[in-house]
Amino acid sequence: MSAVPSVSYSITVRLEVPAGGTSVSQLTTAVEQAGGIVTALDVTASGHERLRMDVTVAARDTNHADEIVDVMAAVPGVVIGKVSDRTFLMHLGGKIEMQTKHPIRNRDDLSMIYTPGVARVCLAIAKNKDDARRLTVKRNSIAVISDGSAVLGLGNIGPEAALPVMEGKAALFKRFAGIDAWPLVLDTQDVDEIITVAKAVAPGFAGINLEDISAPRCFEVERRLREQLDIPVFHDDQHGTAIVVLAALYNALRVVGKHITDVRIVMSGAGAAGTAIIKLLLAAGAGDIVVADIEGVVHRSRDGLVGELLWLAEHTNRLDVTGSLREAVAGADVFIGVSAPNVLRGEDVATMADQAIVFALANPEPEVDPAEAARHAAVVATGRSDFPNQINNVLAFPGVFRGLLDAQSSEITETMLLAAARALAGVVSDAELNAAYITPSVFNPDVHTAVAAAVRKAAGGPAELPVDPDAADAEVTV
Repeated sequence: MSAVPSVSYSITVRLEVPAGGTSVSQLTTAVEQAGGIVTALDVTASGHERLRMDVTVAARDTNHADEIVDVMAAVPGVVIGKVSDRTFLMHLGGKIEMQTKHPIRNRDDLSMIYTPGVARVCLAIAKNKDDARRLTVKRNSIAVISDGSAVLGLGNIGPEAALPVMEGKAALFKRFAGIDAWPLVLDTQDVDEIITVAKAVAPGFAGINLEDISAPRCFEVERRLREQLDIPVFHDDQHGTAIVVLAALYNALRVVGKHITDVRIVMSGAGAAGTAIIKLLLAAGAGDIVVADIEGVVHRSRDGLVGELLWLAEHTNRLDVTGSLREAVAGADVFIGVSAPNVLRGEDVATMADQAIVFALANPEPEVDPAEAARHAAVVATGRSDFPNQINNVLAFPGVFRGLLDAQSSEITETMLLAAARALAGVVSDAELNAAYITPSVFNPDVHTAVAAAVRKAAGGPAELPVDPDAADAEVTV
């Protein structure tokens, strides 16, 4: 599957061209012939003889961007200056910052925000620790914790290299749910040390979002933290993915006129995401699920099954199917992939049941070419933004945590996950629903409010929230 130019690989090239003549048109033509897309052309300085311009171009990847610069330099009269990668520019100095809610304009402000006035607030919290939620940033704060062991599709790249992703996560929490999220990258991949650090910092947060921790360690980290902390612990790679997949499946089944209790589902990938998806599908009523990993179909008599693989063998594959993924997918109604590129071909999808559904979510290269899959399946979804029906965790995690924080929940349950999935699916109305639109846009304002409300209610929170929670809290005497 050939890649197409993307804004994530866009560059801005500062260059000079002769004033007048055809240099500019030659330049844009050369870029287009090289497979790039000119998205902006700005004159930054003009003289009688020369023009200085900033030309912004979308490329397929970094090598393609370099090729485009060479092509531009070859145009007669063009002199290349500075070349800037727009994505790297956006990350200079980081993507997030802390801001104060109240101005510090004079000594009075200083004495209330800090010493001596702050001491009274400290003593009030020392007397009643629950007041930390009311009198500090705790009530609206979560920790985004990663050890850098399974970052995106990049693998074990370490905590420093994971930090841009965690910053991005924090930015999304703020943008879509108004939550203050703090990235904490840990220089350890020891389960006990991760748990110790998370427990130690927990008093300052109302929730913990675990991110990009490799399986199977992530299962133990999450389980033990949930047992030991009185705030919700959410592993987005597991539960965020599961929520969005289930929501998309609800809507895909609406398109093809099938029900989750009646379909046969084949999963590729038995890691953190795959296991969480299967558990939520089972909770939603799916009864016929077969999962395959790199060793083939998981079944009860397969050798070497331990931990989560053993659990999967005991709770799926009721017909005891064996063999390869390609063999298992024949006759299936649904294929869900959270594994590796190109594990299926178009002809494999052709062996599936009529009105088949294919979710090929490996990123950036899906398990099967979406165009090939679409020749045989009724509904196709991917994890990519350049195809219809993108299944993206950002549809779930901001709203989930908004609901948890608003309910002051101490845990996250399966009931809340199911409520989030149903709410997300419901954002797509019957009038909007079709094979190319089973998931709403992340910029749809109803997405995060609907998910938050559903989670808040499932957590036993208030049916309606105060318009100004700060004003409501102010009525309580310290």
